[in-house]
Amino acid sequence: MTLTPQAARFSHDHVFLGASHDDNARRTLWVVVLTFVMMIGEIAAGYITGSMALLADGFHMATHAVALGIAAAAYGFARRHANNARYSFGTGKVGDLAGFASAMVLGLVSIGIAGESILRLFQPTTVAFTEATVIAVVGLVVNIVSAFLLAGDHGHHDHGHSHDHGHHHHHDSNLRSAYVHVLADALTSILAIAALLAGRYLGWVWLDPVMGIVGAIVIAKWALGLMRDSAAVLLDATDEHVAEEIRELLESSDDVRISDLHVWQVGPQARAAIVSVVAAANISADTIRERLAPVHELSHLTVELRSV
Repeated sequence: MTLTPQAARFSHDHVFLGASHDDNARRTLWVVVLTFVMMIGEIAAGYITGSMALLADGFHMATHAVALGIAAAAYGFARRHANNARYSFGTGKVGDLAGFASAMVLGLVSIGIAGESILRLFQPTTVAFTEATVIAVVGLVVNIVSAFLLAGDHGHHDHGHSHDHGHHHHHDSNLRSAYVHVLADALTSILAIAALLAGRYLGWVWLDPVMGIVGAIVIAKWALGLMRDSAAVLLDATDEHVAEEIRELLESSDDVRISDLHVWQVGPQARAAIVSVVAAANISADTIRERLAPVHELSHLTVELRSV
């Protein structure tokens, strides 16, 4: 059936990718390349120098390379399938799924670091301090460069519809997961450098595993925070900021009362809502939509109206 111009204006897409989606994808891909190159360098240097510390850090970085690869793949998948009708509300939450998976990897990494550190605390190993320090410094530089590449998300708002910028800053969980992995690597590099220098010049060999335990605790905390936030999006947790704004706009007058309200995230800066209202006879669904026009985060709105 051919839609009339009047009917066609009610048709809309379900593309809820963030405004910085493609830019974030490019930056994440660069970080994947940097991390992979550094991983190969550390593993090779570990074999050449016989340093278990370098080998361990190299394989640790490999887990981050996998997680960052997941982030890059998620951006590509979300873009390729953005208009696929199979996904009822688009692919805007693919990044949150990748973020959750990366958080789980990060949590496992923290457990591994803690276990290895506790083992070395009771069974000290010989460390090639000079070579390990040099590689750790190079690794830190790579992590700093990667962090700058990933820190350019300014929270632009793109809802896939013709709305203006929103009131709240919403994070891209996929980019955040990549950023947290890079920060975790930077933290372990800083702690490793401090421990290696102390071991070399002060003889404090015990500081290396202690720093490992401290780093593992911090990384685990980051992982849990990322897991909690991305899980909330995946489980369609209510966005209370937007829900409260909807309540204020609709119930500020006596002719409308909300009987049921659902607000959830469908993309980094996009929210969907189902609003059921009981209203006076002169109130139409279009009236409800007009009253909710100031809620710029709303990209997909369904109105259920019962007149009294």
